Amino acid sequence: MSLVTKPGGRYRSVVDATEIIVVKATKDPIDLRCGGHPVVAVGDEVPSGLTLDPAFASGTPLGKRFADADSGLELLCTKAGEGSLSIGTTPLPLKDAKPLPSSD
Repeated sequence: MSLVTKPGGRYRSVVDATEIIVVKATKDPIDLRCGGHPVVAVGDEVPSGLTLDPAFASGTPLGKRFADADSGLELLCTKAGEGSLSIGTTPLPLKDAKPLPSSD
């Protein structure tokens, strides 16, 4: 399922409590997943009978940003959960923190 993202868009996992917000959107539709299943917009109906895929169960920590350099996508986790974020089957890595300037 391809998803068209836009800044401020809020999505949730269908297999756990994870919720995210889009910080930077992609130009093209993407297959955004959490716990191995496509995410849905917050407020949309959640399909029943789905379970967390063990291959995508490393967790999504609250307040952390995730970014994909290839697509330009950047997400912020607003509610933590057991599932991990991915684009298709490619895990979405944590965004590196910017180094602080030295205070000589």
